[in-house]
Amino acid sequence: MRVLIMGVTGQVGAALAPLFKDFAEVVPAPRAVLDLSDAASIPARLDALAPELIVNPAAYTAVDNAETDRDVAFAINAAAPGVIAAWAAGHRVPLIHFSTDYVFDGSGNRPWREDDATGPLNVYGESKLAGEHAVRHSGASALIVRTSWVYSAGGKNFLRTMVNLMREKPELRIVDDQTGAPTSAHQIASAVAAIVHSHVDDLPRAFAASKGAVHLVASGITTWHGFAEAILTGLQERGMPAATCSIARVASKDYPVKAQRPLNSRLDLSRLRDVFGIVPEPWETALARELDLIAAK
Repeated sequence: MRVLIMGVTGQVGAALAPLFKDFAEVVPAPRAVLDLSDAASIPARLDALAPELIVNPAAYTAVDNAETDRDVAFAINAAAPGVIAAWAAGHRVPLIHFSTDYVFDGSGNRPWREDDATGPLNVYGESKLAGEHAVRHSGASALIVRTSWVYSAGGKNFLRTMVNLMREKPELRIVDDQTGAPTSAHQIASAVAAIVHSHVDDLPRAFAASKGAVHLVASGITTWHGFAEAILTGLQERGMPAATCSIARVASKDYPVKAQRPLNSRLDLSRLRDVFGIVPEPWETALARELDLIAAK
């Protein structure tokens, strides 16, 4: 199978490519190859690349910037996926498209199910939801994979930010009323590769069995403060500079940002388990692996 993987310079895309190489021909598509900000150019590029499966983790992810950069966010997160999905439908090519917990409003205290009502709180969430709608209405055989709180040992993310700040600051103030599951890019990539590998002979049937959407995050829950505390403990256990840093709890209302974040980002994993037989490892286990990679550098 010839698999086009977009966003290969991002966290999830970079993690996906090596895993797919074990059983597929990988066609990496960074922005220089496929520019999502230029939707008109996409069909011709896809014609030339001739994929048999498209995997799209690429997105505009600058949540706060999106509040004032709405047109670009919608171009990349909504218009481009719609064009890709239309091409996939016309060529009978399966599509895996990534989305986010930010399509929900963060209310309540139970994990969100795939068919729950959406209600994004910010422009980023609105643009990703619009992308979901475009994919669903395209007629393509598609699987929308919603995830949250993504991080890795490399790139720009909460883990890397904490590692750097804990080396520099005596105290950090971290939000403690937003709840979710920190999820490593490696976890996401491993699960998606397993889904494709297990159903490579009939991906449309597998996607249909999932009703076109599945939630994919680590097992367990915590807050951003709890995540930061776990990072600090992990750094200390590995003898890395951070021992003197303390972490204070703050409420979201006391940590002003441009874009409102959902308080409840928990995602239900029942469909992932029941349809695909995948039970993600705990977030603490995945974090330990990423910290080991950081410590080894």
